[in-house]
Amino acid sequence: MLALIAIYILSALGLAVFGFNAFVLSATFLRHRHHAPPQPPDPEHWPSVVVQLPVYNERHVVERLLDAVAGLDYPPDRLTIQLLDDSTDDTSAIAQAHLDARRQQGTDRPRIDHVRRGTREGFKAGALSAGLEAAGDAELVAIFDADFVPRPNFLRRVVPRFADEAIGLVQTRWSHLNPHYSSLTRAQALALDSHFVVEQTARQRSGLFMNFSGTAGVWRRSCIEDSGGWQGDTLSEDIDLSYRAQLRGWRFLYLPDVDSPAEIPPQMAAFKRQQVRWATGTVQCLLKLWRPLLAARLTLWQRFQGFLHLSGYLVHPLLLLLLLSTIPLMLTGHLHNLPLAPLGLAALGPPFMSLIAQITLHRDWPGRIVYFPVFLLMGAGITLSNTLAVGRALAGKPDSFRRTPKFRLDSRQDRWTISAYALPIERTTWAELALALYAASGGLLALTRSPSLVPFMALYAFGFGYVGGLGVLQARRLRTERRRAHARHALAGINAPQ
Repeated sequence: MLALIAIYILSALGLAVFGFNAFVLSATFLRHRHHAPPQPPDPEHWPSVVVQLPVYNERHVVERLLDAVAGLDYPPDRLTIQLLDDSTDDTSAIAQAHLDARRQQGTDRPRIDHVRRGTREGFKAGALSAGLEAAGDAELVAIFDADFVPRPNFLRRVVPRFADEAIGLVQTRWSHLNPHYSSLTRAQALALDSHFVVEQTARQRSGLFMNFSGTAGVWRRSCIEDSGGWQGDTLSEDIDLSYRAQLRGWRFLYLPDVDSPAEIPPQMAAFKRQQVRWATGTVQCLLKLWRPLLAARLTLWQRFQGFLHLSGYLVHPLLLLLLLSTIPLMLTGHLHNLPLAPLGLAALGPPFMSLIAQITLHRDWPGRIVYFPVFLLMGAGITLSNTLAVGRALAGKPDSFRRTPKFRLDSRQDRWTISAYALPIERTTWAELALALYAASGGLLALTRSPSLVPFMALYAFGFGYVGGLGVLQARRLRTERRRAHARHALAGINAPQ
C-alpha cells in the first residue's frame, strides 16, 4: 500500500508542476504580448530561398499545396520549390501531371522540382536532408507539410527577419482551414491555439527555448548545417534540430501575427495517430537531449523550462497512474490522509491558457469557448494511447513514421469516410471504453467516500467514453460507407476506388 500511496503522491505532484507551469507561461505571455519586434525593411537583394514540401501519399491535397506555393510572392529567380515525394500510391502521378500541365500553360515559374528518392529512409528528416543536398546555393529553407496552404505574402513577411545574422529560424503560427467541420476539429483548434498563441510567444519573447513546429517556418541553411543537419533517430526531427541549434547559440524568432492555414484531422483515429507520433518523438528527444540541455551554459530557469518542454507528454502516464491508483486508495481509506486537494487548482492551467488564446485571437471568442468541454474530454480521453507511446519511447522501441491522413475538407459537406486514407478503428479504443467504466465506478464510489474526487473521475469517465465512443461510431460509419461504395461499383461492374 505504501508503494501505491507513493505513486499517487508523485503523480499528483508531477501533474501539479505541469499544470502550474501553464499559468506561468500564460502570465509570461501577458507580460510580453505587446513586445513584438518591428517589421524590418525589405532587403536590397532578396536572398535565395528553397521551399521544401515533404509529402507521402497525399493524393487529396498535393495539387492544392503546389498551387499555393507556386503563388508565393517572391522574385522567381531567387525561389526554387522542391516537392520531396516519398509516396507509394498515385500521389506521384497526380503531382507530375499537375506540374506538366503548369509547364504546358507556361506557368512554371517559380521552378518546381519533383524529387523522388525511391526510399523512405529517415522518413521526413531523410527527405529534407536529401532535398537540401540538391538545393544548390539556397540561403534560406522554407518548409510546408502537405496540408498547409501558405499565404502569398508569407516569404515577403518572413525573409526580412533574417537581416539579423544571429537568427537561425523564423516560425509562424498555425491557423486552421476546417475548424468548424465538427466538434472534434473545434476542440483541436482550441488546443493548437494554446500552443501557437500563448506558449510559443511566451517562450521566445522571454528567452526560453522554443521549437520549430515541423512546418510553416523558415530556416537559415547555415544554421541547419552548423547544428548537425536533419537526423532521423527520432520521430520529432523538428524539435531535435531546434534544440541542437539553440544549444549552439542560434536565436529563434516566433511571429504569431503571420499565420499559415492547415487542415485539422476530422477522424478520431487520425488525431490519435498524430498525438502518438508527437508523444513518441518528443520523448525520444528528451532522452537524446536532456544531458546536453542540463549541461549547457544557460540560466537555471532556461534549463528547467527546456526540460519541462521536452517532458510535456509525461503528463499522460502521470494522469493514468493517478486514475488507476485513486480507487484502491479510496477503498482502503488512505486518501483522507493525503492533503493534496489544493494541487487540483493546477488542472485549471491548460484551460486558462486556451481561454487567453481565444480572447487574443478572436472577437467571437465566447462562441468558441462553448467547445471547452469537448476540449477537456478530448485531452483526458487520449491519455491511454499517449501513455503507451511514451512507454515505447522510454523503452527505446523503434517506431515508424505513421503519417496523419489528410482529406481536403473544404466544407462541412465533404466526407472523409469515402477516402482510402481513412483509418480503421484503433486497438486502444476498447481499452478506453473499459477505462471509462472504471472511472465511472470510481465516480460513484467517490460520492460517498471522497466527494471532492467526483469531478476528476467524471472527467475521465466522460473523456475515455468520448474518445472511445467516437472512435467506434466513426469506424461503423466508415464500414458502412465502404460497403455502399463497393455495392455501387459492383452494380456498375467496376472495381471500387482505392
